[in-house]
Amino acid sequence: MQWRGVWRASAAEGAVRTGSREKAPKGKPNQLALQHPRQGPTDEAQMAAAAALARLEQRQPRARGPVSQDSIRNQVRKELQAEATVGGSPEAPGSNMVPEAKEGSTNLLVPGVYFTCPLTGAILRKDQRDTHIKEAILSHFSTDPVAASIMKIHTFNKDRDRVKLGVDTIAKYLDNIHLHPEEEKYQKIKLQNKVFQERINCLEGTHEFFEAIGFQKALLPVPDQEGPEEFYVLSETALTQPQSLERHKEQLLSAEPVRATLARQRRVFRPSPLASQFDVPADFFNLTAEEVKREQRLRAEAVERLSVLRTKAMREKEEQREMRKYSYTLLRVRLPDGCLLQGTFYARERVAALYTFVREALQNDWLPFELLASGGQKLSEDENLAFNECGLVPSALLTFSWDAAVLEDIRAAGAEPDSSLLKPELLSAIEKLS
Repeated sequence: MQWRGVWRASAAEGAVRTGSREKAPKGKPNQLALQHPRQGPTDEAQMAAAAALARLEQRQPRARGPVSQDSIRNQVRKELQAEATVGGSPEAPGSNMVPEAKEGSTNLLVPGVYFTCPLTGAILRKDQRDTHIKEAILSHFSTDPVAASIMKIHTFNKDRDRVKLGVDTIAKYLDNIHLHPEEEKYQKIKLQNKVFQERINCLEGTHEFFEAIGFQKALLPVPDQEGPEEFYVLSETALTQPQSLERHKEQLLSAEPVRATLARQRRVFRPSPLASQFDVPADFFNLTAEEVKREQRLRAEAVERLSVLRTKAMREKEEQREMRKYSYTLLRVRLPDGCLLQGTFYARERVAALYTFVREALQNDWLPFELLASGGQKLSEDENLAFNECGLVPSALLTFSWDAAVLEDIRAAGAEPDSSLLKPELLSAIEKLS
């Protein structure tokens, strides 16, 4: 196999070590990167209890952007930072760190669910996402109005079918200009035209797009009509640059909404007997704390019903209801040296996302490995299963294991797997789990 040859070639470079094994550097662990908010003792105590009940139940065995995003990201970040400085609000969304918790906070392993803005890199709470992304897009108009208007069309308008219809209509206008460059009728668009009004005028960002690519508003006479009407007329400059119009059309057609991505909040912990203990915040749940408690009470009252033969349809309905209970999951992977790698995922993300997350943290990311759930069940990277379909919600502890063939080759060479699997920069920030 190809990886075997690669391993043998790199063995001398430190992929594996013989003899004494290196240990993670000792010393005082870095101060926790995340401090977490303490909430009131009454409602939140109930919320934590509800989350604990849900976790206990789960432990029971059960079956891209329109243009160069790098350039946009750098420019938007600079502009928002400048605005925050002028406005005297350095604490405004724009930081690339999860906000620190207030003094006296509860020691949650994650302070909540956070997201990353793809344009600025800012870390945002769920309720900050839409506002921040809209501000970032609007701030980009001063530097690249075409890209900004395209992002606005695809992001500000939520009805995707209506957006597609409008975008396709705009593309048709531009195709007519490209195919018939000498015909003046295709170089102007009547704003009161029924198609324009129903498909384009109703979308945010479309007027900015037309103006950014070279259209100008003008009042023109209409045959058999007394007064003039408003038209978009393509400028002479834009007419001499048909390649630009074609490029802008392709950008518009291929664009996607700008969406914040889930922040993994990756953390590394020292070996701990608390590895299987989780305390997740309330926003991991689709249900409120009271709803979770009610679900648990109803289940407790229905214990007798569980002993009765249920139909397949009844079981599937109950499983679907269980899967919808959680939005996110906190996953922890125990490595061979006992260290723990932790991250946050969507409950409906696929198992392959966890493999990618672990692989990105390894020094030797080319070596095949396996992830095992409780009970030794192997999670296949190739299976198209979501975490909630595997019972890995709202939290789970998994075990890392080298591929059996890898271990065989390593030991056949008289060596042992490297005891320090993680990248040095992750080990330097290792924490104590408490």
